[in-house]
Amino acid sequence: MDVDAFVAVRSSRWDRLRDLTRSRRLSGPEADELVSLYQATATDYSRVRTSAPDPTVVTRLSNLLSRGRGLIAGAHEPGWGDVARFFVVSVPAAFYRVRWWTVAMTVAFIAIGVATGWWTYSNPELLAQLGTPSERQAYAEQAFAAYYSTYEPGVFATQVWTNNAWIAARAIALGPTGIGPIYLLVANAMAVGQAGAILAEFDMLEVFFGLILPHGLLELTSIFIACGAGLKLFWTWVSPGPRTRSRALAEEGRALITLVIGLAVVLLVCGLIEGYVTPSSLPSGIKIFIGALALAAYWTYTLVLGRIAVRHGETGDMRAEHLDDTVAMAD
Repeated sequence: MDVDAFVAVRSSRWDRLRDLTRSRRLSGPEADELVSLYQATATDYSRVRTSAPDPTVVTRLSNLLSRGRGLIAGAHEPGWGDVARFFVVSVPAAFYRVRWWTVAMTVAFIAIGVATGWWTYSNPELLAQLGTPSERQAYAEQAFAAYYSTYEPGVFATQVWTNNAWIAARAIALGPTGIGPIYLLVANAMAVGQAGAILAEFDMLEVFFGLILPHGLLELTSIFIACGAGLKLFWTWVSPGPRTRSRALAEEGRALITLVIGLAVVLLVCGLIEGYVTPSSLPSGIKIFIGALALAAYWTYTLVLGRIAVRHGETGDMRAEHLDDTVAMAD
């Protein structure tokens, strides 16, 4: 199809539809004309997308149809059903699609953290770089535990939430570089390993795990999700598969927005656990059990609901009916 000739023939029709959609009030005949032009333009839109998906023309028509649809059908107001579907279908699908990346980040973090902790603990010169003996002892016996009780639980939970959200945001934002998420993962793993080495030096590993695990099980998993999602976006750029690179990045990017919203909720739970459970007087076993229960809830949510959603074709991307106005891309 000759796009230029097609546009030349149809432009007057499209311009008239544009003028009608901009009118504040329509008479009866004008409303009928609007519906007729909308239907005709929808046919034109379909022909362009199928035969000659020129981005400029597709964008022009999609905008026209969007305004026309709003006048004819009325604006769609999201209801509780949309919210429920988002958290029961879209979010678990987005989490499920990065599950293996999350597992890979988990294994890498544990390996790096354990190796760093053992190597630091076994080498006095490395421990010396972390502070003098008295400074390390003060950290192990006072500062490490005091960190969790310095502020009121509500304030501390908010601080933890925003801090972790910032780390996760950087991991995702730096994902396309392929280096940013790896750097953040390694830096955090080494920091945890070094802290463990200092407490091990003074035979306080029980305190270390008693304070780290209640919130850390889910909190660190959230960071693994963010790093994994960032690297998945990078891999999409490297290997888009049968899709064009721009289309693949657009689809994965939209799904990533869904994941970020879901991750914000997960991080809120982490903040509440770290603010109220970790510094509490509950026995360490109970606190760790609460943390393990939160982690199990996340993986159950992801593996059960996510698997069902993905089997039905969900990816975490926008619903098909909301994608009518996206720019067509030639394969």
